[in-house]
Amino acid sequence: MILKILNSILIIFAVFMGTKHGWNMLTAKPEMLEMFGKWNLSKSAVIINGAVTLLASALILFPKTFVWGNFLMAAGILLIICLQLLNKDLKGVAIEIPFLLLNLIIIYLGHPLKTN
Repeated sequence: MILKILNSILIIFAVFMGTKHGWNMLTAKPEMLEMFGKWNLSKSAVIINGAVTLLASALILFPKTFVWGNFLMAAGILLIICLQLLNKDLKGVAIEIPFLLLNLIIIYLGHPLKTN
């Protein structure tokens, strides 16, 4: 029971962060354009990445699409980690790793509302 409550809190946090960052990318906030601009990604690429991140956040909420949502979210985070490694930005990588681990832990714990 405590594990389900903890996992629910982790899921809410992951969905909140995914929604927040996805919306910032979808609306092409200057800080997102600047960050992705370092890697020569266009405004359109940032907007598409934002839409995928928002989709992933929504998918995490439902038991049937839970794994796919976490997979998409983790893939987006892994993309950012790889791009930061290309620029040798270890601080940026260190910031992203906990979010990648969060999605992996959530997958491991499973959806709290899923019935066996």
